[in-house]
Amino acid sequence: MTDDAAGPVLPPGHTAYPPGPEDVDDLVRLLRRHEREARGWPGADSQAVEAEIAGRGADTHLHEVVRDDGGTVRAWINCHDRAAGRVLVGVTVDPDLPDEAADPLARFAYGRAEELGQLVLRRRGMQETQLDSGAFADDPRQQRWLTEAGYEHVRDWWQMTRPVDPEADLDQPGPREGVEIRRVRRDDGVGMPQEEDLRAVHLVLEHSFADHFNSYRETFEEFVSRLREDPGHRWDHWWLATVDGQPAGALVATTVVGGVGPEGTARPDSSYVEYIGVHRRARGRGVAKALLRAVIADAAARRRSAVGLEVDADSPTRADGLYLSMGWRTRYTTQSWHRTLSLPGSEAVAG
Repeated sequence: MTDDAAGPVLPPGHTAYPPGPEDVDDLVRLLRRHEREARGWPGADSQAVEAEIAGRGADTHLHEVVRDDGGTVRAWINCHDRAAGRVLVGVTVDPDLPDEAADPLARFAYGRAEELGQLVLRRRGMQETQLDSGAFADDPRQQRWLTEAGYEHVRDWWQMTRPVDPEADLDQPGPREGVEIRRVRRDDGVGMPQEEDLRAVHLVLEHSFADHFNSYRETFEEFVSRLREDPGHRWDHWWLATVDGQPAGALVATTVVGGVGPEGTARPDSSYVEYIGVHRRARGRGVAKALLRAVIADAAARRRSAVGLEVDADSPTRADGLYLSMGWRTRYTTQSWHRTLSLPGSEAVAG
């Protein structure tokens, strides 16, 4: 959405430009203020922000930072070309601003996100894509801006966490008969995993999520490249499950750097389950539970504080029941908001 045919209008006295490494600290402070206001506590860290701006996958992100006439960062627009047919949109506006100052910045930011999304379409030679944005469930102002920008609230997600006891969680029950859990194989133990295992993980996850909300096919190359971009990525956080010798389940996790907590003391790292999936032919064999036990034991061995994951509040497999039974609890809820974006002049209509 734009204010006129010329495009989104930047409020007077503000400047917008692509951020660089010198902007990281200010962007982290902006994100932490937003998280504290919208969720109740901050979580952003310099490592993750720097990775998006200047890291290995920075070329898949299109950014703009907005500063006021005093040099303070007031907004950040982040569009991630995640895969064919999907652009992740992040808009953060300073929560300390009153509505009369924040609303024009939000209109500009979502308008620029639309323009950046169209740039992604042109780069890919496509006519249409999905803009995928979000909000915390307890952030009505962000939800209002999304509505005004033409997005629709389509899903809720429970962000769950399970504390880890380094002693009690180290030894986990073994899997059921016929089920084997192992890490992806690496020829030298430290380098790139064997492609056969990586492709098996990708194939299992593609099949596992085929009947899930907003599922879309992602090429093997996009899948591996995107996960490698994550600053917490580790090859030894990939597990493959087999049932009677056939690939049947997979789990991919990352490391969440603890950093410093709100009280100023160091926090231990945690693990985060990016993906867990079980092929439909193997459901009911205890594969998901065995994979989760593997990541819990791994976190305990690394003396991490917790294992986090996200679950669809309307999951068709009712995965939340398994997580609850294994000690996970919902810490907060996020929302997905979508809109369709088309290039001007194409037959599809944005909305």
